Amino acid sequence: MSLHGKRKEIYKYEAPWTVYAMNWSVRPDKRFRLALGSFVEEYNNKVQLVGLDEESSEFICRNTFDHPYPTTKLMWIPDTKGVYPDLLATSGDYLRVGETETRLECLLNNNKNSDFCAPLTSFDWNEVDPYLLGTSSIDTTCTIWGLETGQVLGRVNLVSGHVKTQLIAHDKEVYDIAFSRAGGGRDMFASVGADGSVRMFDLRHLEHSTIIYEDPQHHPLLRLCWNKQDPNYLATMAMDGMEVVILDVRVPCTPVARLNNHRACVNGIAWAPHSSCHICTAADDHQALIWDIQQMPRAIEDPILAYTAEGEINNVQWASTQPDWIAICYNNCLEILRV
Repeated sequence: MSLHGKRKEIYKYEAPWTVYAMNWSVRPDKRFRLALGSFVEEYNNKVQLVGLDEESSEFICRNTFDHPYPTTKLMWIPDTKGVYPDLLATSGDYLRVGETETRLECLLNNNKNSDFCAPLTSFDWNEVDPYLLGTSSIDTTCTIWGLETGQVLGRVNLVSGHVKTQLIAHDKEVYDIAFSRAGGGRDMFASVGADGSVRMFDLRHLEHSTIIYEDPQHHPLLRLCWNKQDPNYLATMAMDGMEVVILDVRVPCTPVARLNNHRACVNGIAWAPHSSCHICTAADDHQALIWDIQQMPRAIEDPILAYTAEGEINNVQWASTQPDWIAICYNNCLEILRV
């Protein structure tokens, strides 16, 4: 998309509800496309697909569909070449994976015997094998799902999925899961949870896990995020915590850096897609901060860039195929920022 000549540094979109989940499309032919999930404290919630219109340079809502309960996370298939079906996945009461245009979706339910489901806190989509997803749940488990795209109906691939493996990952609720790029990028993943630990797993050896870090006060850990260029590094943050902890898997249990300039609790972390030493953090203090961490293990005193939004920032995502754009959401607004 050529926005040269009149390209702005910031584009803003206002949704009709509070925005919580949000993510960039990955396909090369859909560059400025994002998905947004509502946060409404009732059963009926929404997902919107928005795109930047080249002519008007405004965001346009391309599609809105219903979603039961708020989405805890949204992800598009990590398809940088545009060769797979155009799929969007959401987590909430279940994992749902569906074709973007038609919304013919499949609901992946791990507990066939019960009328009750344990809500999913998060999920991740494997970049090396896009037919592999992992979910985290408040029932202490992580589940690895395999997808199949079945017969073509008209021009649409029907999606289905099956449980490849389920494991008890933590002693309490699991709040996030992320595949690592180490060891081929397919088999290793980490999770964080209410027990305050970061644990690492290998799908080839699920009989044991490695504890990479434990919060000294046993505060629940809410998010984890792997460095996109150097699989030794990951970032995590505690519930209601004002700092982000950077870990090195080669040195378990000892943070290599602490990023602590925020003045209110941190809500989001995003590593740069193109650089191993840049990371963005976003918080309730209205700030999105970009840090250069190449001084590690020397202390990282200050961020190199700071942006102040008009509200508490709920989420931050760094566009994997467009490294000069970061998306944030606050209140009912989405903003994309050129960095």
